[in-house]
Amino acid sequence: MKCYTIWQNGDHRWLAFAQDPERPDNVIDTNQLAVVAGDCAMLLDPGGGELFPAMMAALTQEVPVSRIKHLFLSHQDPDVASALPLWRQVCGDDLTVHISWMWAGFVSHFDSHATFATIPDAGTEIALAPNVLVRLLPAHYLHSPGCFSVYDPKAKVLFSGDIGAALVPRERAGDIYVTDFDEHIHYMDAFHRRWMGARMARDKWVAMVRRLDVEVLAPQHGLFFKGEQVGRFLDWLEALPLGSGLEAYDQAMAKL
Repeated sequence: MKCYTIWQNGDHRWLAFAQDPERPDNVIDTNQLAVVAGDCAMLLDPGGGELFPAMMAALTQEVPVSRIKHLFLSHQDPDVASALPLWRQVCGDDLTVHISWMWAGFVSHFDSHATFATIPDAGTEIALAPNVLVRLLPAHYLHSPGCFSVYDPKAKVLFSGDIGAALVPRERAGDIYVTDFDEHIHYMDAFHRRWMGARMARDKWVAMVRRLDVEVLAPQHGLFFKGEQVGRFLDWLEALPLGSGLEAYDQAMAKL
């Protein structure tokens, strides 16, 4: 698994772990991120059990597991959270897992002994160091009804979860950043049309993000958007028809 430093200022860093060459073809590719601030680290969507060994090996080249104090789960999916019991075994007893209040009881099926700090619908803030505060921002119904993004105003990095996700073929992966936006649309169009089912939620999230100073928008799947590509993505998402698959209702009712 590759490690990319996407931002650094002193001991405050954003790291991305992605594009594992040993990943089985039937396991969807994911990005795992870490925010490091001094002696504290927070993992964002740390991933599923299938990739835990590769993620653990890559992470410990950069950050001792003793520094991991927080796990953030943007939502409840197994590619986000199923490695939770493995992380809890290697991290300290002071590990806190942050997830929407909606999902704590469900994610407890992955690990009933985890300590959850449930996130209220309007979000919250987490202090990783005296001068490093990250914001957990609502992203409900995009695609989960209880979903959050993470924004670091110092780094100007927004971790967007499944918003911006793309299913990039292995042979097309290279750098972690989008360089040809028009080509990249082919890898994220169908995903967003089907998985992002709430237009009102989309509009509110885009309006919220436009109020932030975002230099890097980092989704959980695929490539990251940087600089002017952030604005291009927001423009594209704002105009995209959502909720594909609804024709299945008509097809089903025609048979009744």
